[in-house]
Amino acid sequence: MSVLSELEPKLVFKYFEAITQIPHGSGNVEKISNYIADFAKERNLEYIQDDFKNVIIKKPASKGYENEPTVILQGHMDMVAVSEPGLDIDMKKDPLKLRLSGDIIDAEGTSLGGDDGIAVAYMMAILDDDSIMAPALECIFTVDEEVGMDGAREIDLSGLKGSRMINLDSEDEGIFLTSCAGGARVNCNLSFERVQWHGVAFEIEVGGLLGGHSGEMIKCERGNSNVLFGRVLLELNDKYNACILKAKGGLADNAIPRQTVFTVVIDENDEKSFKKTIKALENEIRDELGEKDPDFKITLKPGKKGTYNVISDVETAWLASYITALPNGVMANSSSVPGLVETSLNLGMLWLNEEETVLHADFSVRSSVNSAKDALIAKIRAVTELAGGFITVEGSYPGWKYRVDSPLRDKMVRVFEDMYGKKPEVKAIHAGLECGLLGDKLKDLDCVSIGPDMQDIHTTEEKLSVASTTRVWEFLIRVLAEKDN
Repeated sequence: MSVLSELEPKLVFKYFEAITQIPHGSGNVEKISNYIADFAKERNLEYIQDDFKNVIIKKPASKGYENEPTVILQGHMDMVAVSEPGLDIDMKKDPLKLRLSGDIIDAEGTSLGGDDGIAVAYMMAILDDDSIMAPALECIFTVDEEVGMDGAREIDLSGLKGSRMINLDSEDEGIFLTSCAGGARVNCNLSFERVQWHGVAFEIEVGGLLGGHSGEMIKCERGNSNVLFGRVLLELNDKYNACILKAKGGLADNAIPRQTVFTVVIDENDEKSFKKTIKALENEIRDELGEKDPDFKITLKPGKKGTYNVISDVETAWLASYITALPNGVMANSSSVPGLVETSLNLGMLWLNEEETVLHADFSVRSSVNSAKDALIAKIRAVTELAGGFITVEGSYPGWKYRVDSPLRDKMVRVFEDMYGKKPEVKAIHAGLECGLLGDKLKDLDCVSIGPDMQDIHTTEEKLSVASTTRVWEFLIRVLAEKDN
């Protein structure tokens, strides 16, 4: 049974709900891409679906709009697909369970995919409604934005005519984004040897953290479970010669990790003192985090005696020291834009599988200054190579530079003021958007990014506002209908 069928605008929420029933996490986009391509085919709209599963759909101008500049609408079809620990759902196969409570749409126990499913829904609704007055439209649906903007990097835009683009990948109504940071994904690898070790194995969870998007929320200085794992492990190794068996933390490089679970083996004679140390560490870190992350906790499961194939105590100290030495968080703030983070990094994913000998650690690095981004990557490389490991860099993308002369921005500001009697906020953000990559492919691109209110994207608490979704739709339709002359 439909959850959103009574909401207005009906077409927008119809397509948004349909999208949530098609699994479309990053790297799992074939079905959603085919759905969008079939949509175009059924309506006899010109479309291209490339080998990467990006889709471009074109719609001719409404009568009387033939001489207006072509407008590009753009969003990405993939989502950060995360679920609560222990939830019985396969995010690669199962649909989401939507919930509607007053003004809020969310999904039971999982992320919602409002980022960026609402952009897909907006574009499909516009393409499906011939009563909407608009110039010629070119709608770009990209893949795998959340894991390095791979779709935007690979897409061929040579057949497009538009030089004005409205990106629909923002999460704050009334804020017009006009520039953003560039970034890259850095993969670190460090090798160890395993030895047989007899003792008590304890599974430890560092968790209870708020997490969040590593671009927008990095300024909040929330706890990073992978960083805190390194700290906890270092102290446990120092006091008890604890040896690590396995570890896993985080779900995406661009999401601040909320939970890291790891297993260590200690001497059975240290068990009582070990538990007290864990409790003391929990209290100490919770007190440091304070209101930034008030629900931090360390959970300890009952230990099991046995002989385990672990990383030795000496190499566990090396591993813990490496994690502790790695930079994380805000590195620099902008000197020209008050309150804007200039350069940061997030240790988003970390794993050491049982029986394997390689620790993997993945960072999302961001900066609005390309040289600062490169310098930060060089720092990660230096720390990793000094520890005996190596890094690879993937998904590097440029920033999106502010445009002084922007007819599109001027029109959108004018329409917003007319509709709401106040000015929108025009700003830059630290998060990455595809506008930089697409702007490199489209000469003299004039671009603005907008979107409805969303909260806690990339987490299981993600929420989308119904009223805001409706208002942004009405604004978007008005902008399309507004002629230059």
